[in-house]
Amino acid sequence: MKDLSKISVVLPSLDPDEKLHAVIEGLLEYGFTDIILVNDGSKPENLHYFEAEATAHPDIIHLLHHEVNKGKGAALKNAFRYFLANRPDGFGVVTVDGDNQHHPEDTRRCCEKMLETGHIALGCRDFTLDHVPARSRFGNQTTSAIFKVFVGMTLSDTQTGLRAIPRADLEVLSSIKGERFEYETNMLLAMKDNGIKFDEVKIRTVYIEENKSSHFRPIQDSWKIYKLILAHFFRYTLSSLASAVVDTSAYSLLSWLLSGILTGFGLTAAAGIGARAISSLLNFFLNKKLVFESTVSTSRAMARYYMLAIPQMAAQVLLTQGVYALLGIPDTATGLRTLLYAVVMTALYIISFMIQQRWVFAATKQEKEKV
Repeated sequence: MKDLSKISVVLPSLDPDEKLHAVIEGLLEYGFTDIILVNDGSKPENLHYFEAEATAHPDIIHLLHHEVNKGKGAALKNAFRYFLANRPDGFGVVTVDGDNQHHPEDTRRCCEKMLETGHIALGCRDFTLDHVPARSRFGNQTTSAIFKVFVGMTLSDTQTGLRAIPRADLEVLSSIKGERFEYETNMLLAMKDNGIKFDEVKIRTVYIEENKSSHFRPIQDSWKIYKLILAHFFRYTLSSLASAVVDTSAYSLLSWLLSGILTGFGLTAAAGIGARAISSLLNFFLNKKLVFESTVSTSRAMARYYMLAIPQMAAQVLLTQGVYALLGIPDTATGLRTLLYAVVMTALYIISFMIQQRWVFAATKQEKEKV
């Protein structure tokens, strides 16, 4: 077993009960010697749980107080900043929920993984088990799918509160936005944006009374989480719509201007290439600056962008002309041809989003550090 003396346990708690004592006793039993316990504005009748633990273990537990409830994210960040300022020799922290749903052996295993690799270690539950509450199973499966498609991260447990984090990554993670449950999602997004490596560690899947003690608000907190995940896609959609308007308008105009000179595939290709040349430049700069906020050099990103855009343009033209031929649409039916062109373009844009996010505008950790 690796030495855990250089790792601080971060334990945020709101209105605890006797389970808090069980959590702390379990951590002590498994070798943890430094616990940063955060009272996140608990009710007066619950404060004695904090005082009892701090009194029983004065050399192990450091108690931080929020006079009012600020949220789990605020509690985590407060503890992270305390660790950075007061544990100069500490290797990192491990975040643990106070409802006794993380077994201390799993907490130790996540820490050992972090010590072994130097990466963040995420404790991941198995949501396919029969005893998992339906809302938790559905919520995690939905969020995992959204993360994979719209963020480009494969995560088996997006909602885990058991996370071992090296000191080197805490500076970034303690400065990102989010005060409540959305902070933990922001943390995952920051890991993606900053090229921070992570490993998943399989842990026990424990639900006590179907997670009734959770302070998660299904509607408000879910909205905060999903709007963060989908923010890039929303901006990408607006960028695509703006580019589509320019592209479609240019295609319609070029089709009209060239209809007396070219026919069939030649007309479709000439109008499509001209329209895409105009709209692609607009789309590139909108995506780089506003959608993905990329720090990749413009020349490198543009080279990759057109490595994607040129095959996509060819697919656009071929698919569009294929539809025209299949439906027998004449060259003179400019309005219908334009509509079908827009439909094909829309069908391709989600695939393009995924490639741009994962490759075109993706910065390495070294590039992020230069900013």
